[in-house]
Amino acid sequence: MFTGIIEEAGEVVQLKRDKENMHITVKSNFCSELQIDQSLAHNGVCLTVVELSENNYTVTAIKETMDKSNLGDLKIGDKINLERAMLLGDRLDGHIVQGHVDQVAKCTHIETLEGSWFYTFEYDEKLENLTIEKGSITINGVSLTVVNSKKNNFGVAIIPYTYEHTNFHKFKVGDLVNLEFDVIGKYVAKLLSK
Repeated sequence: MFTGIIEEAGEVVQLKRDKENMHITVKSNFCSELQIDQSLAHNGVCLTVVELSENNYTVTAIKETMDKSNLGDLKIGDKINLERAMLLGDRLDGHIVQGHVDQVAKCTHIETLEGSWFYTFEYDEKLENLTIEKGSITINGVSLTVVNSKKNNFGVAIIPYTYEHTNFHKFKVGDLVNLEFDVIGKYVAKLLSK
């Protein structure tokens, strides 16, 4: 379980294909606190640490993960949003995030405002995911509040701290991002469809 509050934007230092899998090596400031078999969210995708060194660690993304996320588009030097799993008893500052990406979305508009940024994203409605006005959404692992919720698109407003400390400052129109829709909303939608 995660909260969607990003601890660090790590740097991708190696990508190694192994059949349909991708081994992703990341440079992070908290490597000394990690251990093998620990779960971390990478742009919102929960992955397990399989190798560890002084400044880097490696996780493996399988085909299912690559098909549903933007991890297959990573390049050496890219910044990736990182969050360690929450500790039981800690504050839940964001919202309940599982680290299970539902689908990707395309960034369709970026507006620079006076002191903040507004991003609009469009996603494939065939998967029947939905957003609600002022509801929660996770974009590349970042817990955010939905603005201008529509049938298959929505917006989010980004404060300077989030812009600078996540990979939001690297987004361009046309970029794909990982979406995890609110878990409670997914259960309600499933129940109503039956």
